[in-house]
Amino acid sequence: MRDWDDMRLFLALARAESLARAGQSLRLDPATVGRRIARLEEVLGRRLFTRSHQGYALTEEGARLLPHAIAAEAAMTAATHAAAETQTGLAGQIRIGAPDGCANYLLPQVVAAICAENPALDVQIIALPRVFNLSRREADMAIGVSAPQAGRLSVQKITDYRLHLAAAETYLDRHPPITDLEALKTHRIIGYIADMIFDSELDYLAALGLDRVALASNSVAVQVNAIRLGAGLGVVHDFALPSAPGLRRVLPQSFSLTRSFYLIRHLDDQRVARLNRFADLLCRGLRREVNRLEELAKRAV
Repeated sequence: MRDWDDMRLFLALARAESLARAGQSLRLDPATVGRRIARLEEVLGRRLFTRSHQGYALTEEGARLLPHAIAAEAAMTAATHAAAETQTGLAGQIRIGAPDGCANYLLPQVVAAICAENPALDVQIIALPRVFNLSRREADMAIGVSAPQAGRLSVQKITDYRLHLAAAETYLDRHPPITDLEALKTHRIIGYIADMIFDSELDYLAALGLDRVALASNSVAVQVNAIRLGAGLGVVHDFALPSAPGLRRVLPQSFSLTRSFYLIRHLDDQRVARLNRFADLLCRGLRREVNRLEELAKRAV
C-alpha cells in the first residue's frame, strides 16, 4: 500500500462490508470511498474486494492482506498514543465487546472509574449477545462466558459469577409459595429465546428441565425488566439484583449456577502496552465489582 491513509480505507471497508458504513466510520462520502478503493486496487494490480448486492467481501488477495493491515494499524495506534500516555495515562479509543448482562450491570461503572483516572481515554462498549470476531477487529477485546478453543487468541479468566432464580415480590404475592423445583412447571418462565442462545453456558433452564419459556428475549436486560414487572420468574445474575429492587431469590438452596467471564484478545495485541494496561485495569475492576454487587445481593436476602 502507498501510505497509511490507503490502509485505513481498506480496513474500514473490510470491517464494514459496505461503502455507506465504511464512509460513516471514516467521515467520507461513500462514493469517495468507492473511488479510492478502486484506485488502490489499480495501483496494487490486484482485486481486494468482490462487489455484490449484499455488499463488499474480501477476495483471497484481500484476505491475505488483512492481517498485515491490522498489524500496521496496531503499530500506528501504539505510536500515536505512546507520548501522550507517558504524561496523561491511557489515551485514544478502545472498543470492548461484551454480552449484554455484563455490559449493562458491570461495565458502565468499571469503565467510568478507569476513564476518570485517564481523561484522554475513550471507551466504546458494544453490548451484543453473540461472539465477537476479533480477527476482523470488531472490537479490541471481548468478554465471553466461555473460553474459545480456536483462533489466534489470548484468553484470561476474569472471575466467576453466580446466578439464581428470582421473581418480583408482586409476582410471589399473587401465587402460592414455591416450595420445590417441580412447582416451577406451573409458573410463567422468563428466559432466552432458545435458538438465539449463542453459548451453551447461557442455557440456564436446561438444568431445570423446563422446555417452555412464556416470555423470551435475547437480552438479559429485557428479561430482568420483565421479571421485575411481575411477568414471571427466571434466572438472574446475582450482580444484577441490586439494580432491580423488589426482586427476590427463589429456592436459593435448591438451585444455583456458577459461570465465568473471560477476557479474550487477539494474540498480536499482547505486544501493545496500552491494551495490556487497560486489560489489567478492566479485569481488576470487574472482579471487584462482581464481588461488591454479589455481597449486596446476599445481604438483601
